[in-house]
Amino acid sequence: QVQLAQSGGGLVQPGGSLRLSCAASGSIFRITTVGWYRQAPGKQRELVATITSGGTTNYADSVKGRFTISRDSGKNTVYLQMNSLKPEDTAVYYCNLVHYWGQGTQVTVSS
Repeated sequence: QVQLAQSGGGLVQPGGSLRLSCAASGSIFRITTVGWYRQAPGKQRELVATITSGGTTNYADSVKGRFTISRDSGKNTVYLQMNSLKPEDTAVYYCNLVHYWGQGTQVTVSS
């Protein structure tokens, strides 16, 4: 059983920055790809970024150059640094590990 505990998020003005964290229980974290997804109101959940156990990253085109995913295997934690935020980044963000999901964190970008 894996539990994912998210933190971070909140309200930020356009152009601002936020960092999301997701702490995982269990040893599977170290050998598994971890990802961040988001779901805006009325839209399907979409992939934001993933990072493999070896550190290879992948990003949605909409966030390339603005978001950075990273992981600390010693802390079993994955991060999403979000810079130059736009109103269209507003969504609930979820971390994902295999078939496990975090509880979701609201990110609102508004002036």
